[in-house]
Amino acid sequence: MGEDGRAEDTPMGVLRRWLSPLAGRSVLDIGCGGGAIARQLAAEGAQVTGVDPGPDALATARAAVPQARFEAAGGEALPFEAASFDAAIFVNSLHHVPVPLMRAALTEALRVSRGPVIVIEPSAQGPFFEAMRPVEDETEIRAAALAALDTAQQDCTLRVVEEMTFDDVRRFPDVDAFLAKVVAVDPSRADAARAAAPQVADLMARWGTPEDGQIRLVQPHVALRLARAAGL
Repeated sequence: MGEDGRAEDTPMGVLRRWLSPLAGRSVLDIGCGGGAIARQLAAEGAQVTGVDPGPDALATARAAVPQARFEAAGGEALPFEAASFDAAIFVNSLHHVPVPLMRAALTEALRVSRGPVIVIEPSAQGPFFEAMRPVEDETEIRAAALAALDTAQQDCTLRVVEEMTFDDVRRFPDVDAFLAKVVAVDPSRADAARAAAPQVADLMARWGTPEDGQIRLVQPHVALRLARAAGL
């Protein structure tokens, strides 16, 4: 078990659990970034399409996962017909959608998926989060993503089929490796990361756990398997 009694897992482990078998399954990766999850899905035989509004992220994804398809689009306006995919996923990406558009992004995902929509979001707590805060404090936008999910459920747009929490355990040899990970997610953080490096190093020492020559930082997550509400 991880900290606070959560089971240790990874986002990819959750996707395997809820989408197996992956081989041959068409998956839309919304907010694909540089293609990290797309690469893992494709390696297990999934037919992956990724969307992201960032041209640099898409260029990285296309180079990393040449067997996948990538399109420039925001989650709120997906350029696909209804029921085009076996599943749609947001992996650490819903909170990067502009807050006023989060509900639309969820509605679009439900429209284009003929199967489940899976949302995996990091919580605004835990050692990884605390170490990252001097670079970017995502407390409000992470809360907004969960609020958008709650509101969509309350107004009967979607229903939660299954929910779980898990600890994504990450290990870094030093502060530079940690900051490289944080900046890879959003290159606009580069200047803030350089300026905050000494403070981040102190926080990693405070919140991290030494383990085999590395620093162990846990990031709690919530994962939800969603479906359209009855009657839609």
